[in-house]
Amino acid sequence: MSRHDSGVPDNDAREASRITLSHYSRTAQRFAEGTWDHDVSQNIDALLRHISAPPPLNILDLGCGPGRDLVDFTQRGHRAIGVDGSAEFVAMARENSGCEVWHQDFLDLDLPSGYFDGVFANASLFHVPSRHAPDVLTRLFHALKPGGVLCCSNPRGNNEEGWQGERYGTWYDYPRWSQLVRAAGFIELEHYYRPDGLPREQQPWLVTVWRKPEP
Repeated sequence: MSRHDSGVPDNDAREASRITLSHYSRTAQRFAEGTWDHDVSQNIDALLRHISAPPPLNILDLGCGPGRDLVDFTQRGHRAIGVDGSAEFVAMARENSGCEVWHQDFLDLDLPSGYFDGVFANASLFHVPSRHAPDVLTRLFHALKPGGVLCCSNPRGNNEEGWQGERYGTWYDYPRWSQLVRAAGFIELEHYYRPDGLPREQQPWLVTVWRKPEP
């Protein structure tokens, strides 16, 4: 693993995104087989319990991959839309879930304003190079309805940034990640570490849940 502690120039950030997406596209089938049975219901429940709007809800699955969580949201009776930067994942997610899935790089998100009741970002936002994180979070903020909820799950660290094989990422600690999300206008609702019930050193995932304020 190679990590460093500062952001990259914009052209390098876009190249990092391209290489990361290329990796996921080449390994899409193996990734799907290895992650389809992962249980993230704790995170899905954390998102849904904070949304006060009546169902069915409009949910954006950011970085939907092969569509596992789109299936879960749909089975719960909600209207789920996926977005992913890998064309292979987009095709798989459409086939697996029957949902609408958009092919968009996170660095160029084009989302409808005030449309979603919730955004589910499970193991996806950490791939955004740090210099682009404020812009991406702001776009998610504007895509949510007032009172809408964002749930993020990221691998935690000490704010290192760099390569893990062919995947680029940023491993935020809780204070730095919270600072970024608050700066985009969100109010924190809760945070916790996963997997549940283990000592902190065995909990590599940080989950944070946020609300877009009502006017």
